[in-house]
Amino acid sequence: MRFSKLRVAAFAVLTFGIAAVAAAPALADDGKAVYDKTCAMCHAQGVANAPKLGDKAAWGPRLGQGVPAMVATVIKGKGAMPPKAGQPALTEAEIKAGVEFMIATVK
Repeated sequence: MRFSKLRVAAFAVLTFGIAAVAAAPALADDGKAVYDKTCAMCHAQGVANAPKLGDKAAWGPRLGQGVPAMVATVIKGKGAMPPKAGQPALTEAEIKAGVEFMIATVK
């Protein structure tokens, strides 16, 4: 049985599109892994005034900025925190997952 190029292309788009959607929740689950690998170095102990994980008072003012602003801050760097928290290979999605993990501990 012969498949037209259109059918093969449609199958590929549907297959890989579904795989990408199925992988999206896994990214959010990686927030703790990003925190453990990158963020914990400073945020576990409050190094250089980094807000400690779970410290509602320290995170309060930042929560009002919203997740997109906090992600942008991590990407650009702030104070002693270098851009992308010193990990240039981090993607924006990974940074967002790490930020969301940290703010979830204070909500």
